[in-house]
Formats: sequence, C-alpha cells, structure tokens
Amino acid sequence: MDDMLAIYMLLGFMAFLLIGMPVGIGIATAGFIFGWIGFGDFLFNLAPARIYGVVTKYEFLAIPLFVYMGVMLEKSRVAEDMLEIIGRLSGRLNGGMGIALIIVGVLMGASTGIVGATVVTLTMLTMPVLLRRGYDKGLAAGAICASGTLGQIIPPSLVLILLADIMGESVGTLFAASMVPGLMLAGLYITFLLVLGQLKPEMMPPIPPAERADIQGWDLAKKAVMALAPPLLLVGGVLGTIIGGLAAPTEAAGVGAALSIMIAALYRRLNLQMIWDAAQSALRISAMIFFILIAAQVFSIAFRGLQGEDIVQDTLALMPGGELGALIFLMVLLFILGFFLEWIEISYIALPLLLPFFVASGVDMVWLAALIALNLQTSFLTPPFGWALFFLKGAAPPEVSTSDIYRGVLPFIAIQALALVLLFNFPGIATWLPDAIGW
Repeated sequence: MDDMLAIYMLLGFMAFLLIGMPVGIGIATAGFIFGWIGFGDFLFNLAPARIYGVVTKYEFLAIPLFVYMGVMLEKSRVAEDMLEIIGRLSGRLNGGMGIALIIVGVLMGASTGIVGATVVTLTMLTMPVLLRRGYDKGLAAGAICASGTLGQIIPPSLVLILLADIMGESVGTLFAASMVPGLMLAGLYITFLLVLGQLKPEMMPPIPPAERADIQGWDLAKKAVMALAPPLLLVGGVLGTIIGGLAAPTEAAGVGAALSIMIAALYRRLNLQMIWDAAQSALRISAMIFFILIAAQVFSIAFRGLQGEDIVQDTLALMPGGELGALIFLMVLLFILGFFLEWIEISYIALPLLLPFFVASGVDMVWLAALIALNLQTSFLTPPFGWALFFLKGAAPPEVSTSDIYRGVLPFIAIQALALVLLFNFPGIATWLPDAIGW
C-alpha cells in the first residue's frame, strides 16, 4: 500500500503543477497530504528538524551573498561596458558581436550566475544593435539565450551550491569540476559562430569599418582595461580564494558581494538607492530558493517513508546495461524534464529519488555532479518552458517572434548535447582540475 501512495504522491504533485499551483506550495501540499495518509501525525514530528537543518546550514549563507553580488553587478551596468569593448575588438569578424556575447556571458556567469538578470540585460543591450546590423533574428536570440545561461555551469553558480548539498560533496570541489566543462561549452559556442560566420556570412555581418574607426589604438586599449579588469578581479577574488584554499565558498561569497559594491563605486555608479534595490532583489530571489528548499524537505520525508526510494532503485536496477544504462537513463530523464520544469525543481524532486542507486553503485559523484549541472543548464533553453526564452521574449523588440526564439536556440541545444556526450565519454574533463589541486 505504501509504495502505491508514493506513486500517487508523484502524480498528485504533477497535477498540482498542471493546474498552475506554485512549485513550493505544490510540493509541500503533496508531501503533507500523502504523508498524513501514510503516517498520520508522525510526519509533523520529523519535518521541523529537517527544516531547521536547512535554514541553519552554514553553506547556504553563500546563496544570498552570491545573489546580491550578481544583482549589484547587473545594476552597475558592467555587462554593457564589457560588451561594447569586446564587440569592437572582434568587430572585423563575421559574427564578431555574437562571439563577444559568449565571452561576456562567461564573464557575467562567473560574476553573477543569475540567468534572468543576465538574459534580460543582454537582450536590452544587444538585440536592437544586432538586428540593426543585419543579424538573423533567430541566431541573435539563440546566442543571447546561450550566453546568458552559461552562469549555471561556470562557478560560482547557485546550481552547483545546491547540487553540493544534494550530493554530499564540497562546494569547492564542484566549482573546480565544472570550470573546464563550462569553458569547453563556451568554446563550442564560439566555434559554431565562427564556422557559421564563414558558411553564411549574411546571417552575421561584421561591424562596419566606419563604426569601428571612432575608437582605436591606445584609446581602445585603455577602455578595454577599464571595462575588463574589474570583472576579472572579481572572478579572481572569488574563485581564487576558494580554489586556493584561502576561504570557504561562503566566505568567498562575502568577498564577492563586497567587491561588487567596490566595482560599482569604481564605475561611479554607486548610490544608496542602488544598494537598497540590490538588497530587495536579492531578498526576493533568495526567499524563493529557500521556500522551495524547505517545501522539498516535507516531500522528501514522505516519499522515503512510503518506500518510494525502493521503487526508484528497483526500476533503475532493471535498466538494460546495468550501471551504464542507468546513467544514460538519468541523463535522458533530466533532459526531458528540462522541457517542463526548472532546474531547482528537478534538483530537489528527481535527483534525491535517483541518486542513492548511483551512490550504492560507486559512481564518481564529482563527475556525475558535473554531468548533471551541464544537463540542467539545458532546462533554461528547451522549449516550451525554458526560462531564458521567457526572459528574452519579455525584453526583446516586438519584431522578434516566439518562433524566431525557438528556432534560434535549437543549434545551441544541440551543442549542449554534444558537450554532454563529450563529458560523459571523457570524465577527466570534470575530474582533472579537482585532482590537480588535491580535492
């Protein structure tokens, strides 16, 4: 009877999502209803201790600090300056502005990690310019979405912080493991744009010489240093202190938040209103994340108590191909779920159900975490519910249609799938850096 209740609980949660109930409320409601049916009052005796463990977890202090760092950088318009300079440096190339987008996405991803803010900022800054310069609408939309989501695999990333908690690994180890895969993905994006620029130059023409001529030589070099040095200093300050063993990720998040304020002051854009607005935005984003974390504890207690984990493990054990077949099944399942759910929902609903099988099988958790992080990133791009697509559509000019956006992201989704295949077949891409620094 209990195992059937676990299945009904999953179906009930899916039904709540389909009728439009918010995720946090839906997952807690399903957990309470079916937990009450299965255990009565006993569930409510267990839940407070689990919730207390979440809200007092030291590592989770990094979440609001990293969110604040990202919001402050977004409000100080650092991306605007970086994009202009990198675009000019690569302006002679077909697709030069697209390549600049990817590079800015790497730097913003390592500085902010907030997909919504990055995609909206890049859309408002670049979409009108790209269209005016003759870029294909779909290609421009795809490049912006792909660039804006790089922050989910390039550390410091909220995805990696929460995955570290779910998988029982240190945050610093996952940061190191995801660095090379993230840069590899960005490199694949740039390679695609370079090749497409040669094959179909009409889709991405270079910046006209007259437009590049107004700033050249020493003036361009000075502007490049002023635009790129502060973000690079921030990235070095945050990741360098973690990887170098000087600070824990939570402490490094505090360093990053302080440096983001200093950068805003350096650009002479810091004021009390900006500090207040950044704090409010960070509070809203962090509260949403923690609410889902807390609600997921109720669901997890009920599902485990109803022997739901046994159902999942028995199902995975029956997969053809053994451990390899189960890994492929996990990757395909996460990819499909990405069409319909957000990464945080996938992380706290699907992963806790599936991971015990892989732990028992002795799979390298660091490599598996990098695979999962790279796979979860596709959830931001895959139609119909990819959040990056919604963010872009909300900020794009009216002439950019939903079909243009869907068409534009397809090649970048294929590139992400290629990166996932490469990481699956060559685990050293993820494990090399943690091994090299002794983690």
